[in-house]
Amino acid sequence: MKSVFVHDLAYFLGDQRVSIEESSKAGRLLTDYQQFVEAGFVFHRMSSPSQNAYDLAVGAVSQIKNALINVNSIVYATCLPLNGNIGSFNKFKESRDVKYLMDYPASHLQADFGLESAAVIGLNQQACTSMLGSLRLARALILSEPEQKKILCVTADRFPEGASYEQAYNVISDGAAACVVSDEEKGYRLIATHALTNGALAQANDDETVGSYFSYTHRLLTELFEKSGLKIEDIDWIIPQNTNVNAWVILSRLLGTEFEKVYFKSIQEVGHIISSDNIVNLVKIEEDKLVKPGQKLLLFMAGFGLNWQAVILEKV
Repeated sequence: MKSVFVHDLAYFLGDQRVSIEESSKAGRLLTDYQQFVEAGFVFHRMSSPSQNAYDLAVGAVSQIKNALINVNSIVYATCLPLNGNIGSFNKFKESRDVKYLMDYPASHLQADFGLESAAVIGLNQQACTSMLGSLRLARALILSEPEQKKILCVTADRFPEGASYEQAYNVISDGAAACVVSDEEKGYRLIATHALTNGALAQANDDETVGSYFSYTHRLLTELFEKSGLKIEDIDWIIPQNTNVNAWVILSRLLGTEFEKVYFKSIQEVGHIISSDNIVNLVKIEEDKLVKPGQKLLLFMAGFGLNWQAVILEKV
């Protein structure tokens, strides 16, 4: 089978760096901030009122613009549906014209970066798993359509003004991430992907979400290993979402691997960046020069919906 690769990684964060204690005092968090500190959170990032989700996307994509020559498609993923439109709701109310609700950021991105040959795909309803979902979709396109050789994957979200920045006992950051998926041998070989959804839990509360986390994660990864022909022992690094550190202490035991293989160093500085955590932590682990050629990395995300997705990469 043709090989597909992930490379040219970038991320961009909300322009306000805020401590967990400060957000707690401002009423943005529901849980006592000391519990978050014990769970590994210290700071998170918020967008100022003038910075929207599209600004975050542009900030991420600008860092890899030199890698975007001859891009065939753009997969633009959002967790919050409202971030999939940059039109004015007030103009819709004034005019009753729904075109103001269909001002798609991916179309603007295509034009703003001069990607005239790129077709646009908008991806949502996968919550925090959206970036991994975009990798899965991009891989499928490259394997099934010969003309698809290079695809830009982007995810960008910011919470609306006044929103709580706590979800399922995690501290949220506004941010975006981008990468290129192509048939060019560089970065990471995309070995396998897998996804699960339990729509019956679409409106699960935080306790129900946490309660399903361990069993569904174990199921997802078990099925992923069966699909790929690999075992947990073949994985050199686990790159998860930025969630409670203690959760991965438990999951490591359930999966039969060492907690020392779990890398989510960015959690103290940026919290949980909606769909961008995996890319941020991949950038960080590369900066730390910890990944050697041939090593395999497991990327994992869980999100509302409820959705779970995972990807296995191999360093080129």
